Amino acid sequence: MQGIDLFSGVGGMSLGASQSGVSIKYAVEIDKHAAETFDVNHKGVKLLRKDIKEVHSNDFSGLDRREPLIVFGGPPCQGFSTSNRKNRNLSNENNWLFEEYLRLIGEIKPEWIVFENVKGILDTENGYFFDKIVSSFEDYGYCTSWFVLNSADYGIPQVRNRLFIIGSLKGIKVPPPTQNSFQTVTVKDALSDLPILENGNTSSVHIYSSRPKSEYAKNLRGELSECTGHLVTKNSPLIVERYKHIPQGGNWESIPEELMTNYANKSRCHTGIYKRLDPLKPSVVIGNFRKNMLIHPYQDRGLSVREAARLQSFPDSFEFKGSIGFQQQQVGNAVPPQLAKILFESIMELN
Repeated sequence: MQGIDLFSGVGGMSLGASQSGVSIKYAVEIDKHAAETFDVNHKGVKLLRKDIKEVHSNDFSGLDRREPLIVFGGPPCQGFSTSNRKNRNLSNENNWLFEEYLRLIGEIKPEWIVFENVKGILDTENGYFFDKIVSSFEDYGYCTSWFVLNSADYGIPQVRNRLFIIGSLKGIKVPPPTQNSFQTVTVKDALSDLPILENGNTSSVHIYSSRPKSEYAKNLRGELSECTGHLVTKNSPLIVERYKHIPQGGNWESIPEELMTNYANKSRCHTGIYKRLDPLKPSVVIGNFRKNMLIHPYQDRGLSVREAARLQSFPDSFEFKGSIGFQQQQVGNAVPPQLAKILFESIMELN
């Protein structure tokens, strides 16, 4: 099966799809830093670095339409996120980029489609956007299936719920992938062999601190003796002092009042702020982990780019490009590759 990745970001879905046997031919991404990361990690894929509104079916002229084609992707989802109530409405222009996805599906008419987004789209504007997407696919002749998958149910050390809408021109209904064969993977399982780092570490390349202590870490590490991405945000002494008071699994509520005087109303902080990860559980969602100041389970610092990538199921060979801020954003925005792999495998079995 051939694949096209729309709104690809760094290519978490492309990586999972290719691991399942899909041959990715094209990707579309306008952000130059994410596009650079995609290019480095997905050799042989033609990347269109342009506005999705300027992309048309003739841009994919290199496809062999004698082979089945799957088009997949997730339009920007900040406006649909349950943590972004301010922009969850019909007037937010970014909430309408999904129409470009729909337009291209109508032009290309692939045999399969996969639409990915946050589950908040189900109730944004009373389900308006979700209903429009599904009805548009059905108007194009697709049999649709949809479900919400939690990464933690599929052997990924992160509680991350994502909506997937799948369309088939052959009239095939796709059930959710079975969870039976997956064991829970914890933060400790994912991170234990990674190096001890200082607050504000600027050296990207480090050797591992030990042999991998779990199958999950072993699989992501492969045969590497060192890897990139060990960049850590430089937090102020006040922030680091706050970190010291937070137990594993705790959050800002454990910080003494005298260290929170710059907050007009500390009680208005949401539960994900200053969250120290519990090593014996899957991580909370890896979104904007720098802004939320997610804390390492044992060390008084924020997560490194590589640690967040491990929790997202990226292999250690995957290299992120750009400044630390752009790398953090790229990791947080991505679809976990292992979740994508499992989903695409279930589609390939039915194709």
